[in-house]
Amino acid sequence: MKPPFKVSLVGLDSQIVPDSVISGFAERNIDFVVHECENRQDLAVWAGDADVVWVFGSSRCLHGQMTPEELSILPNCGAIIRTGSGTDNVPVRAATKLGIVVANTPDGLNDAVADHAIGLLFAVTRQIALQDRNVRNRIWDRSRGFPNWHLTGQTLGLVGFGRIARTIVEKMAGFKMTNLAYDPLVPPHVFAQHSVQSVSLDELFQRSDFVSIHCPLTTQTRHLIGSPQFDKMKPEAILINTSRGPVVDEMALIAALASKKICGAGLDVLEKEPPDWDNPLFQFDNVVITPHLAGYSDQYLPNSWRLSMETAIDLSQGKWPRSCVNPEVQARWKLARDGTGQKS
Repeated sequence: MKPPFKVSLVGLDSQIVPDSVISGFAERNIDFVVHECENRQDLAVWAGDADVVWVFGSSRCLHGQMTPEELSILPNCGAIIRTGSGTDNVPVRAATKLGIVVANTPDGLNDAVADHAIGLLFAVTRQIALQDRNVRNRIWDRSRGFPNWHLTGQTLGLVGFGRIARTIVEKMAGFKMTNLAYDPLVPPHVFAQHSVQSVSLDELFQRSDFVSIHCPLTTQTRHLIGSPQFDKMKPEAILINTSRGPVVDEMALIAALASKKICGAGLDVLEKEPPDWDNPLFQFDNVVITPHLAGYSDQYLPNSWRLSMETAIDLSQGKWPRSCVNPEVQARWKLARDGTGQKS
C-alpha cells in the first residue's frame, strides 16, 4: 500500500499551527507532522521520509539556516516550502541541483511590505519620526526637521521588480512619478505593462530621487548597493530598504549619510539583527529604522498559513506551486501547471 503524502513542518518561527491547517491536511489524507528541528538529527527523524519540508518564516529551525549538507538526509523531499518571501535561510542552489522545488508565499505579505516601504518614504520626507520626538521633548519648532522634499512628479527607482515593487508602483500612481526599475530577471513586457522604464543599476541611481530596494538576498546581491552606487546618487536622494539588510553595505551607507552624499534613509532591515545599539545609524535624524516588520499586518498570519497549506496541497496533487523561486529546476517529481502531474 502506497504511504500517504507527508508534509513536515520543521520550523515554526514561534507560531502555533491553526486548527484549519491540521484539518485541511487531514481531509486530504496528507500525513502532517510538526517539530521544531534544532539540529540535523531532529531533521532526519521528523523529515527524513517527508515529501515536503516546510519552514515557517525566519524560524530558528537548524539555528536559522538549512545547509546543503542537510538536504542529503531528505531522500524523499521533492519540495521545500518557505513561508514568507525571502529564501536566504534555504539552500536554493543546492536544492535545485537535487531536483527539489523551492516554493514561498510572497502573496501573503506583498501589500504590507509595499505599504511599509511607502510609509518609510513618507516618514523620511515628511520628517514624521523626528518631529514626533521633538514635540514629545517639548520642542515646537518646524525648522528643526523641515520636510525639504516633495513626491509629486519625482523619480522613483526600484531595485528589483517583483510583486512588491509592482504593487508600490500601483499604490503610488496618484503622485505621477517617473518610475525606473532594475531587474535583469524580468522580461521587457512586464515593465511595459506597468509603465516602468527598465534601466541599468547605474542609471537608476543617477536619475532617482528615491531608491527603494526589493531584491532577494543572494550571493550576487550581497552588498549590491555600496559606495559606487551612493557616489552616483543625488545629494537630496533617499534610500529605502525593506528587503534584506546585507543587500546594502551598511558602512558605505553610514559614510554616505555622514558625508551628505545622500540625504536620508528609511530602513526596515539591517546587516545585523538585532543591531548593536551603538550602531552609527542611530545618530542620524534623517534615518528612520523599524525592526524588520514590514511584512506584518492583521492579514499576515492567516494568509501565510493558508497559502503555505495550499502550496503543500497543490504539490501533493502534482501541481507546480503558485510561487516557485527556482522555476528552472528539473523536478524530482512530475509536476504540471494544470495539475495532471504526479509524484513519481
